[in-house]
Amino acid sequence: MSTSTTASVSTHILDTSVGRPAEGVPVQLAARGGRDAAWQALGGSATDADGRCKDLPALPEGTTHVRLDFAVEPYFLKKQADPQQDAPANRDSGAGVFFPEVAITFAVVPGEHYHVPLLLNPFGYSVYRGS
Repeated sequence: MSTSTTASVSTHILDTSVGRPAEGVPVQLAARGGRDAAWQALGGSATDADGRCKDLPALPEGTTHVRLDFAVEPYFLKKQADPQQDAPANRDSGAGVFFPEVAITFAVVPGEHYHVPLLLNPFGYSVYRGS
């Protein structure tokens, strides 16, 4: 929850290769109070059955930049081990999982809420500021 002196962050992941939420993806949250400040790890969560992280840690006062780190490799390895009828054939990237992790960094201002969805597939991803 954002306050007048802090921002807040939420996220979810949609696996666009199957049109479903990505469940069980670990997400870590870090923040810093200025472009040159050190990152402070705040903790994390994992996506639920709806692909959402509902319990990310609160941002400290003075946060100006936020980083979300998504550990997507275990999700894709599990998905490769569990063949699905409606999933397209997984092309060999030569390295197991093409994007083993996705790191998203963005600027925030106090009092604002930032919902940052990740649209994910085995060979690409996209993010945006949601609502």
